[in-house]
Amino acid sequence: MEIIIQVLILFIIINGILKLSFWEWWQTVIFGVICAAFVVWAQQYAIVQSKTQLHDYLSNRHALQDMAVLITVESAICLAFCFAALMDMFGKKKKHWVRLLYWYPSLLLFPALFYILTQTIFSLSGIDFNTIAYAIAGITLVIIPTASYGIKFLLPEKELRLEVHFLVSLFVAVLGLLTTVNGNVTYAAVKEPLNIKAVFYSIVLFVLLFAIGYLWNRYKWKFRKGFRGIKKIK
Repeated sequence: MEIIIQVLILFIIINGILKLSFWEWWQTVIFGVICAAFVVWAQQYAIVQSKTQLHDYLSNRHALQDMAVLITVESAICLAFCFAALMDMFGKKKKHWVRLLYWYPSLLLFPALFYILTQTIFSLSGIDFNTIAYAIAGITLVIIPTASYGIKFLLPEKELRLEVHFLVSLFVAVLGLLTTVNGNVTYAAVKEPLNIKAVFYSIVLFVLLFAIGYLWNRYKWKFRKGFRGIKKIK
């Protein structure tokens, strides 16, 4: 379970940096300062944690389900941002609430930084806590704007960065759901015969909905143009 959590935290950080790559450089610097200040502030709470407490929390299925809900909401916001950015690129008008998606950073970066801080304190026993906290804060302050600019430099095409951001957000959502699976919980496999009728109905429903969506997307612009032409004649 801890390995899944660590992989999840890694991709949360990557996804947050991908989101920041759409910001200006000075905006990423300000957010880096906020994250660094959070690390210094959270040090007083990280030093009172223990490995047993973290292990118990990661073994608590209800706590993991709450965390999965937050991860799913965050992923949904990131996916909405991708669609909003595509609407902007294709020249469609954005609503005011859609503009807020551009200014929403990845708030899951803060619990990820707290986890990194606690694990570093556990690993570097004997070193002053303030030294560890300020060192991680300094690394955070440098990495966040530098990494976001590096992604923008390596992937200058906005469309490609949006695609990567979309895929990583989906991966984070899937990992968030996997964290709800506790190793102590087992599920019995039930053998049932293949329901051919249900499979056939599913295929027919998929084809029908696909056809409706395709025809609507193809002819809606013609309907709009015809309606506008009627209004101009009137």
